[in-house]
Amino acid sequence: MIRDRFEAFRIHSDATGHRAGIESLVLDDLNPGEVVIKVAYSSVNYKDALAGSGTGRILRRSPLVGGIDVAGHVVTSGDARFKEGDAVLCTGSGLSETRDGGYAGYARLEADWTIPLPAGLSLRESMILGTAGFTAALSLLRMQDNHQHPQLGPIAITGATGGVGMLATAIFSRAGYETHAITGKPEHADFLRALGASEVLDRHAFRSGQRPLESVRYGGALDNVGGPTLAGLLPLIAPCGNVAACGLAASADLAATVMPFIIRGVSLLGIASAATPRDQREEVWAHLADDWKPARLDAIATGEIVLAALPEVFTRMLAGASLGRTLVKIAA
Repeated sequence: MIRDRFEAFRIHSDATGHRAGIESLVLDDLNPGEVVIKVAYSSVNYKDALAGSGTGRILRRSPLVGGIDVAGHVVTSGDARFKEGDAVLCTGSGLSETRDGGYAGYARLEADWTIPLPAGLSLRESMILGTAGFTAALSLLRMQDNHQHPQLGPIAITGATGGVGMLATAIFSRAGYETHAITGKPEHADFLRALGASEVLDRHAFRSGQRPLESVRYGGALDNVGGPTLAGLLPLIAPCGNVAACGLAASADLAATVMPFIIRGVSLLGIASAATPRDQREEVWAHLADDWKPARLDAIATGEIVLAALPEVFTRMLAGASLGRTLVKIAA
């Protein structure tokens, strides 16, 4: 039994209001789980910033340790699939929503949601990818399962300087697709081109579809924005192309016409990464460790912090002032 106390970034959201910060915990303070890991790294996602700052209603129970991503080494396991010393990771799966997350010295995970670290990835690299990279790669998997291929044309990626958009630019490019990055931060165009973008388009000048069908411009798209941006992409997609919807940075609404669906056979795919079945999780991570692994992961990791720096990072992220992925280093 682990009896040491350890630090955790814990979030409270109850009748007295929101509060969050570093607390000293013991293992029994955490939710039950078959696999106990010593945490090496976590990461910062937009959802983490919403939960940790109290800006968004993410927690479904309180209190919880924050952090929707976690990677580390198994300390003890009640499941035969894992043994002491195994390197593992977990993303989504209720972390920092219904279960204690990765912002702590130790984590107790449900075995069914725990993924062995695939050969080809380090623990640090797995958290540079994290939920953002997993979501981007899951989008590609779903699109290819629905017959997306590079010959259909370039892939438009909206919100391209966000975590998912940036990693999608790198992942789709690595998988052989021409990528066109659409961003509200054109000053980062060189960075996006270095990740693999063939074109970088300023979203303020981007001409979206105004009619039910427009001239084909893209073979498919990954959209992080929602609202008018998503609706405006649909008329631009090639016959039998796919649009993966994985975010709502601008709006959760969608006022669109069915014409792209019934005339061109365009498919709108919903990407819900948090509850992805285990077999798909393993397939996605196998790709991310091999043929879809971004070539410049270290360039994407623009920051590495300790737990105490989380509130400052949350503030920057919510203000739209962050770029790249921020790692949270828990253990040496």
